Amino acid sequence: MFLGVSIVADRFMASIEVITSQERQITIKRPNGEKITTTVRIWNETVSNLTLMALGSSAPEILLSVVEVCGHNFNAGELGPNTIVGSAAFNMFVIIGLCVYVIPDGDTRKVKHLRVFFVTATWSVFAYTWLYLILAVFSPGIVEIWEGLLTLFFFPICVGFAYVADRRLLFYKYMYKRYRAGKQKGMIIETEGEPELPSKVDVEMDGKILNQHGEGFLDGEAGLDTVLDEDEARREMASILRELKQKHPDKEMEQLMELANYQVLMQQQKSRAFYRCQATRIMTGAGNILKKHAADQAKRAVQHNICSEVSVSNFSCTVLFDPGTYQCLENCGSVALNVVRQGRDLTCTVSVDYRTEDGTANAGSDYRSTEGTIVFKPGETEKEIRIDITDDDIFEEDEYFLVHLCNVRVVPEGASSGEANHVDDPAGLGLPCTATVTIFDDDHAGIFSFEEPAVTVSESIGMMEVKVIRNSGARGVVVVPYKTMEGTAKGGGEDFEDTHGVLEFDNDETCKTVRINIIDDEEYEKNKNFFLEIGAPQLLEMSERKEEGDGVLTKKEEEERRIAEMGRPMLGEHVKLEVIIEESYEFKNTVDKLIKKTNLALLVGTNSWRQQFVEAMTVSSGDDDDDDDDDDKCREEKLPSCFDYVMHFLTVFWKLLFAFVPPTDYWNGWACFCVSISGIGILTAIIGDLASHFGCTVGLKDSVTAVVFVALGTSVPDTFASKVAAIQDQYADASIGNVTGSNAVNVFLGIGVAWSIAAIYHHSKNQVFKVDPGTLAFSVTLFTIFAFICIAVLIYRRRPAIGGELGGPRIPKILTSCLFFSLWLMYIIFSSLEAYCHIQGF
Repeated sequence: MFLGVSIVADRFMASIEVITSQERQITIKRPNGEKITTTVRIWNETVSNLTLMALGSSAPEILLSVVEVCGHNFNAGELGPNTIVGSAAFNMFVIIGLCVYVIPDGDTRKVKHLRVFFVTATWSVFAYTWLYLILAVFSPGIVEIWEGLLTLFFFPICVGFAYVADRRLLFYKYMYKRYRAGKQKGMIIETEGEPELPSKVDVEMDGKILNQHGEGFLDGEAGLDTVLDEDEARREMASILRELKQKHPDKEMEQLMELANYQVLMQQQKSRAFYRCQATRIMTGAGNILKKHAADQAKRAVQHNICSEVSVSNFSCTVLFDPGTYQCLENCGSVALNVVRQGRDLTCTVSVDYRTEDGTANAGSDYRSTEGTIVFKPGETEKEIRIDITDDDIFEEDEYFLVHLCNVRVVPEGASSGEANHVDDPAGLGLPCTATVTIFDDDHAGIFSFEEPAVTVSESIGMMEVKVIRNSGARGVVVVPYKTMEGTAKGGGEDFEDTHGVLEFDNDETCKTVRINIIDDEEYEKNKNFFLEIGAPQLLEMSERKEEGDGVLTKKEEEERRIAEMGRPMLGEHVKLEVIIEESYEFKNTVDKLIKKTNLALLVGTNSWRQQFVEAMTVSSGDDDDDDDDDDKCREEKLPSCFDYVMHFLTVFWKLLFAFVPPTDYWNGWACFCVSISGIGILTAIIGDLASHFGCTVGLKDSVTAVVFVALGTSVPDTFASKVAAIQDQYADASIGNVTGSNAVNVFLGIGVAWSIAAIYHHSKNQVFKVDPGTLAFSVTLFTIFAFICIAVLIYRRRPAIGGELGGPRIPKILTSCLFFSLWLMYIIFSSLEAYCHIQGF
């Protein structure tokens, strides 16, 4: 039955993760007038942890208390309330003690939201103190309506206090970080709060102005912090992608995205609901959520690649130009074009026709018109076409012509190349099937310019190459000076490295490259510019190149000099190139896509009943070893172990039964939420009866059965969830921070709802609602005393000697864990002894 509760609670927590992950878009206006559209969570993290998350974690205990009261004619029972106190003791002592121990020696985990932790810890202790007061002080043995309702109303008050602490509202907004000298020499002490922002740093969000104190925002969003957090997440994602690209240069972008997505999901701070779902699914043989996701993504990528390869072509082989563009000088004589054959079947004979076509170059005066047929014999994959180029001494612009491939056919054995064979898999043309040949004029010294007036580059390009083109001639040796000039981008190694020098174009050389180093400062959004300018080109005289020689020119050199002087070099249209440095659009889109894919709700949620039933019938590996350093392993799903199969067969009935729960995509998770909590209520009612029968069978009282067996059974998934959270999370909030809040919610909802209903019912009958304070009051008092000790130890562990609530040096870690386990054992022993009257209670 406890496994069934764990399965339906998993569906319940998945719906909570989807609900609390809902986002909305906001527009933020920076002080400089720039408007930014970003997304923020609708649910505040603290509010969701204390409401839906705590409800999901404590739902079995809360519903057990409510169902027990309603099922016993609205009379008080011992099972429900004692389960709540016993579960709180297990959570406070065993779970926190385990979390302290599982951290590797020397490592520590601190509570990030310390103010919220103090608030929830205080309310947790107060909740059980209040429970003692209404049992033994205000009206001993009787619970009045105002006591039950006030207990219930403490729940929203607790959430409100935690929200105020989290958002720094009311008195918290006057607390900023200040530094003062300590009593010991050289010690600086930091006090609570943050430095005050300059008064001019006001931002506008959705038409509302946020001043330096953080006022003006509703729903708990700090607009500026939201933008900063999102920018930081994008920078981290960009950094991870670059590192993976350097580590795996042979992998495609899709594979790098899978690795980056897995790595970010592993490092991302996760909610209590995710860890609860993760622990339950590993425990029941449903597998590790993150590794299953990585393996599924890898399978989809492989299937996509296979489908893409199959659908590329229906031809047995294709014929195409490789490459599709060619350049040559006017005096080269001829140009060679490369034709290749590709495909599945290279054993047959294939022929293809080719012909030239005029562009700006004319057949006869610029090149020789050519046509013919190429024959690929079995096994041949490359052929060459040669086109003659006509040279003249006339100054003219650069010109081009085209060469087309056509009429591809398979030639049968013994047939001529002109006979086609009609086969099932014919040969065809690939792309490119038309080649462009550009003829550069060599009768002029040339016109020098950049290809375009402006160019946009990514800041991650590293070494940028800019081409200086020599058009309308390539005769003679020409030198062209160049230099960079600052714009909004700064040189000197800040945005780019200053570059200057001289390009020397040899005779018949048409292109030179300037290399500029662009500095990558990992900005997600960037738009800066600088300029590259070329100076007046100068013809390098032959006599200058012969200064160290005998000064005598050959006849050929004299002729080249005479012709070169007829056409002096000059600058073209684009002599000043604007270089705009931006973030890579492809890289930015990849980062944005990955940011959207890192929503954990996509992993734990489901979108169809079919998916739920497939997952219910599938056994997956629950191995949770830390092999994240091996990127290839993260994409491989391990085979299930014997334990995984055993747990799967023990839980397959419950998995199939609760696969009928609506998927989390319906109604944004609320349909799953309502049906799941109903299922938890039904199962807890059955568990309550079974626990009572079990106690009668073995001779245990309900109070002892509750604190030992029922509390243990309902808390096992939380134990695994907290253990995983303590190891994987950067902070201690998800592992122990939520324990205190959950304990308070147990009392305020589990006791408040049940006893309010019972008190109102008995009042309507002119009766009083009686509750025996003896065993429960003793158990509450004992827990409260031990809880004070536990919280005091956790606070003490934040001292520099240990460094955090969890982990630390080996000896303090072991001592802390032993202390917490001992407190739980003493709680169990004393509560049991009091139940059997061996110890005097209240």
